[in-house]
Amino acid sequence: MTAQAEVDAYLRHLTVERGLARNTITSYRRDLSIYADWLERRGFDGPGAVGEQDLADFIRYLGAEREPMLAASSIARVLSAVRGLHRFLADEGTLPADVSRELRPPKLPMRLPKAISVADVESLIAATAGEEADRLRDAALLEVLYGTGARVSEAIGLNVDDLVDEDVVRLFGKGGKQRIVPLGSYARRAVDAYLVRARPLLSARGQSTPALFLGMRGRRMSRQAAWEAIHGAAERAGLAASVSPHTLRHSFATHLLEGGADVRVVQELLGHSSVATTQIYTLVTADTLREMYTSAHPRAR
Repeated sequence: MTAQAEVDAYLRHLTVERGLARNTITSYRRDLSIYADWLERRGFDGPGAVGEQDLADFIRYLGAEREPMLAASSIARVLSAVRGLHRFLADEGTLPADVSRELRPPKLPMRLPKAISVADVESLIAATAGEEADRLRDAALLEVLYGTGARVSEAIGLNVDDLVDEDVVRLFGKGGKQRIVPLGSYARRAVDAYLVRARPLLSARGQSTPALFLGMRGRRMSRQAAWEAIHGAAERAGLAASVSPHTLRHSFATHLLEGGADVRVVQELLGHSSVATTQIYTLVTADTLREMYTSAHPRAR
């Protein structure tokens, strides 16, 4: 069986038996075609002809010899597909052993979250000013995102009943995990204004729904609509190049730590299962301190 035939068999397995989405299958096909082409050019009959050292050579090829070379994140994705192929062929008995088992992708560079300053957050939210229903809604949305550190999906997933009391909101994170987060006074006022002066108007345009944030047709606000609201405010505030839907969550965490909050408290507020995930924000604040020190201390340079 040729390498391409074995790849095709694996893709059929992913489609029929595992029921993966079409886009996922397309991604696997694209990544495994890189591997199949490499095998053919190196003269291998198929995956069964390679050993651990050959796979190490393949990693080096992806990151140093291939044109264009792949970034570490892309290499990790291709290797995940290759390992899945080898595991499948070994399980099916096509290969005597899975030589990819010990294969490790290159270490991905740490990506520091991008936060904006408190002044920029204020400018962003100020850009939603207005009495129109969508402006009142967008102001409430941005205040909730920054005031709670919620993911966009968590914010648009809120129901009115998730406003537990005057200053607490119930968020549902990944895996349906629930957490209770304080709602600051600015966010509370913005939400109250939206509930009184805008949500009834939006709700009248659609069927009854418990959703807190509604789109212009009266249904639960979509992720795309939330992104457009944030992007529109960023453009009006002159911040379009530096603001994404996740920016307010990053800014929430960074500003808390800069203000002296304990990293484990921030972990709970963000809904991170491990404090190690939250600690990346401490690197951001350390960089800020280093910049301030370098610019201010007479013997720092």
